[in-house]
Amino acid sequence: MHGAYSTVVMTNDRVVAFRDPAGLRPLVIGRIGERYCVASESCALDIIGAKLIRDVQPGEIVSFSERGLESVMAVEGARKAFCVFEYIYFARPDSRMGGQSLQAARGRMGEILAREAPAPGADLVIPVPDSGNAAARGYSRGASLPTDDGFVKNRYVARTFIQPGQELRKQGLRLKFNPLPEIVAGKSLVVVDDSIVRGNTTRQIVQMLRDAGAREIHMRISAPPIKHPCHYGIDMSTREEMIAHGRTVEEVAAELDCDSLAYLSLGGVYEAIGGDRGEHCDACFSGEYPLALAEGDGKYALELPVVHA
Repeated sequence: MHGAYSTVVMTNDRVVAFRDPAGLRPLVIGRIGERYCVASESCALDIIGAKLIRDVQPGEIVSFSERGLESVMAVEGARKAFCVFEYIYFARPDSRMGGQSLQAARGRMGEILAREAPAPGADLVIPVPDSGNAAARGYSRGASLPTDDGFVKNRYVARTFIQPGQELRKQGLRLKFNPLPEIVAGKSLVVVDDSIVRGNTTRQIVQMLRDAGAREIHMRISAPPIKHPCHYGIDMSTREEMIAHGRTVEEVAAELDCDSLAYLSLGGVYEAIGGDRGEHCDACFSGEYPLALAEGDGKYALELPVVHA
């Protein structure tokens, strides 16, 4: 099987779990008492009181039956390409991946972002909840600035970016976030979020903060610009819909009507997670896809991306 997959199959007498040879998506093994379990993230194990044993390795097949845990490496030596965006956004912050606490890693992304993109004269750091919470606290630590909640989030509204139309997304956002004028009025704000895709949500957030009396709005994003679609299982926008595709950072800032905009560098992401770029996929940022169709044989080849200094 070629592509990106983490799969669990149950038969009458066993559970079988396996990952693709590149390991693009997560899969972990846990143990509760004398029995084993498997889940996409370690936080699921915490909920049922199971202990995290280890990750299912890329290309590995594990089987759980009356004989216990059995394992075989179906594919060995392939180029690993774990999705780096799992660290930034996809996975829950209370999960661990590659030995890393994601809450802590996201905080380090904020600290590094403060080092790479300071905002002189800013008064206050606020997150875009909930995805920007950890990075905002990290930015606050790195910049020695106070942090506070500039929005109250309505937790009974569904995710806005998956709404089928732009007008529905706008209505959902107005219901989802309520700015706090008492916190933001007259302030120069550093507003931290994890990513920008289409830009529609960010544009409205900037406008809501201006309407609430913010003096300046400096957007800081704890990921690089998203410029390319994901071909490995994430339903992401096309290039043409992505606000960063074909635009400079200054042009994106003008589109969003913020006073300044800065993204975390790709090097900063890998510094924060303590990871090797040669073992991850960052195609949505770089456009360098680790799985490519090889000429002639119709099978997927594994390509090492060019690492830019």
